[in-house]
Amino acid sequence: MKSLMNEYIDKINNGWGSLEFEAELLRLIGEYNRLKKTYLFVYASAISKPIPGVPLEQDDFYIIRDLLSSKKNIDKIDMYIETPGGSGEAAEEIVRFLHKNFDKVSFVVSGEAKSAGTIIVLSGNEILMTETGSLGPIDAQMRIGRSVISAYDYMEWVEEKRKEAEENGKLNPFDAIMVAQITPGELGSVYNALEYAKDLVVEWLIKYKFKDWKITETRKLTVTQDLKRKRAEKIASELANHSKWRSHGRSLKIDDLQQIGLRIIKLDDDPKLAEIVYRIQTVCRIIFDTTTTFKVFATEDSKIFRQAVPVGAPMVVPQKSSVDVVQIEQKCPKCGEVHKIYAKLVSNPKIDTDFQNKGFVPFPKDGKIKCNCGFEIDLLGVKNQIETQTGKKIIVN
Repeated sequence: MKSLMNEYIDKINNGWGSLEFEAELLRLIGEYNRLKKTYLFVYASAISKPIPGVPLEQDDFYIIRDLLSSKKNIDKIDMYIETPGGSGEAAEEIVRFLHKNFDKVSFVVSGEAKSAGTIIVLSGNEILMTETGSLGPIDAQMRIGRSVISAYDYMEWVEEKRKEAEENGKLNPFDAIMVAQITPGELGSVYNALEYAKDLVVEWLIKYKFKDWKITETRKLTVTQDLKRKRAEKIASELANHSKWRSHGRSLKIDDLQQIGLRIIKLDDDPKLAEIVYRIQTVCRIIFDTTTTFKVFATEDSKIFRQAVPVGAPMVVPQKSSVDVVQIEQKCPKCGEVHKIYAKLVSNPKIDTDFQNKGFVPFPKDGKIKCNCGFEIDLLGVKNQIETQTGKKIIVN
């Protein structure tokens, strides 16, 4: 396959910006729908961005529900999903909403759908993956103190320290202090969270993934409910077996998943459909890499992009007894270049002359500035901060 990234970089060099890439994403979704005769929903997160809102969270469920609840005339839905994981409770709400409102729910994976993302994908009637797609071990992410950690890793550490104490009769002072802070309630919560993830997988595999499984492929035996449960429990146990996968972030590809008993539809066997999916993945990556967007919710006819809005501490420049203009020095989060901007709060042409002579540019009409490195910075947070602090609206020419 030709380099899609290079193709889109050429478009950037020819003037494409965030609006063109957003339109391209919606165009690709429409193309997918027409080719596959379904309705595609794209849910993608900027996994590499260190932003608190990147993982799956309850607000994501509300947005997904809001965008899809009016689609009463649609029977089949495909969800393109890319996420590092997150809230198991949010995953459960998303799955129950999708299966309640659509007869057939399929998931499309071309990037990473880890942890709670894997749990969601396993609820699909179908799982479609490209060669680059990956799921991960199932687990719950727990907030312990100031950190979010793997429930499995936490339980494994506690068990390791218990054995160490039995063998040596004591723990080193640091470990002893750490263990002393663990309460029975906290330990129980971690254990229950881990079991909760496995229980969801078993329930959903039986109810949805194995719904139409009637005959075994090799021996042509009738598939009973007991057989479905045993297969589901085996898959859940394998995916929860961190001693096998060695890492919570391990990427499990198509072959890995098929070996533990999951049937995966290989998108690369359908070159036209695969190219559309690879393009969707590439366009999302470019949007994440060149803008402050960190999460995408999109259908053919609607979109919501969540952005990490930079909130600075702009220097207020008073004129006379009131604030007429605000001076902003906004640093590009990608390359570090500082952009000098002024925001007028009164209609005074002299402000434009004075600040432009100093090398400042007026506050942009669309609230965005494009850095020389190609990164687009959203100034909505700065705008809200200025207008809240001053009680005035920014005037744009």
